[in-house]
Amino acid sequence: MVRSIISVLMLCLMTHAVSAAQNTINDVRVSPDAAKTRIVFDVDTAPDFTYFTLKKPLRLVIDLKNTASTFKLSSVKNSGSLVRKLRYSTPKRASSARVVVELNRNAEPSLFAVAPNKSYGHRLVLDLADSAPEVAQKPASSSATSSSKQRVVIDESSSTRDRDIIVAIDAGHGGQDPGSIGPAGSFEKHITLSIAKRLQAMVDAEDGMRAIMTRTGDYYLSPNKRPEIARQKKADLLISIHADAFTQPQPRGGSVWVLSMRRADTELGRWMERTERHSELLGGAAEVISDKSSERYLAETILGLSMDHSMATSHDLGNKVIEELKAVTSLHKRKPQAASLAVLTSPDIPSILVEVGFISNPQEEKNLNWSKYRERLAKAMFNAAKRYFRQVPPDGTLWAAEKAKNRTHRVRSGESLSLLAQRYNVRVSSIKAANNLRNDVVRIGQVLTIPST
Repeated sequence: MVRSIISVLMLCLMTHAVSAAQNTINDVRVSPDAAKTRIVFDVDTAPDFTYFTLKKPLRLVIDLKNTASTFKLSSVKNSGSLVRKLRYSTPKRASSARVVVELNRNAEPSLFAVAPNKSYGHRLVLDLADSAPEVAQKPASSSATSSSKQRVVIDESSSTRDRDIIVAIDAGHGGQDPGSIGPAGSFEKHITLSIAKRLQAMVDAEDGMRAIMTRTGDYYLSPNKRPEIARQKKADLLISIHADAFTQPQPRGGSVWVLSMRRADTELGRWMERTERHSELLGGAAEVISDKSSERYLAETILGLSMDHSMATSHDLGNKVIEELKAVTSLHKRKPQAASLAVLTSPDIPSILVEVGFISNPQEEKNLNWSKYRERLAKAMFNAAKRYFRQVPPDGTLWAAEKAKNRTHRVRSGESLSLLAQRYNVRVSSIKAANNLRNDVVRIGQVLTIPST
């Protein structure tokens, strides 16, 4: 009798746990390539997740909150050598799912959620950067066909050319540092992370762009560590998201902040004091410089130029963010403001800090707790970054290659095909072919497509 009662109780608890799960894993796809392995989890709704790594043996553990563990992970096809096995483990809560990715060797994980598009619904994407890529680990066997060898070469070159534009997204505060607290008790750290995750999804959904997060959960990260993470990931841009506050409830509106010249000069001096970083700043150039004093002056010059470029880019991008923000919220400042903020001090990465509003203002606190409002704020930052990089894409990126293919030129007085061919380093015949011209005659105001060299 007692056993029967216990069985019934256990069944009820299991049923309750399943019913409490709001999300479901519908499919899992593993896609290995030369440099990394991507695992995509198709889910019903936006995933709420955390993760951590374990050693001996190597494992990545993903906790999916309010998610059912009904999908059979044993059915997932995997042709790569990095991932050994996918399995479930016991979660902290019965309503959650814990997925364990067993690895054959070290790999650096990157996880992000992707919003639905025309082809797929909500997804959780896991990228595992392989510490020993297969191409370098073992050469292709002699029995491989020439076509398969050619495919390996193409894949390898694509990893270093036409790369993604990397946007580092920094959610302000976290962990024991809640940031500002609104009149209704809202924590800045939760608002900034929510907006950051929305911005991350937008960036990752855009071809040619990829987001990296300085923090993905509610934990503390020092302000100086945040730009360092962006540098380690070779980011092209750092966007730090915050919510302003004041002692009085009246102030409201968004603003954008960039590094002040005073802090930039101080930061430059601090970086130059770190002589052990000269080689890192110079890259391969330091290897061919034998005179250490010359190395120092060259590093100072290069770093100064890099800082100037980063600050100019930050101002330009800051203006674009303000233009987008004014369609979403009122503006506290209509131009980018300069301040000595630690998160903006990376000398070689354009960096901006976006204050999305005053959490100390009751109405703005209410707005910031509205999901659609956060989405609009993230969209404003995304549109600004997209507009900027479409105009000035970083060298070596997919967008730079696309822009080179689609160059146009409006003919001015005195210009000829031969002059344009010399200016753009292309053949006259190539310009004529790209524009379906039957002769060498062009007219003033005519827009010509300039083919890539």
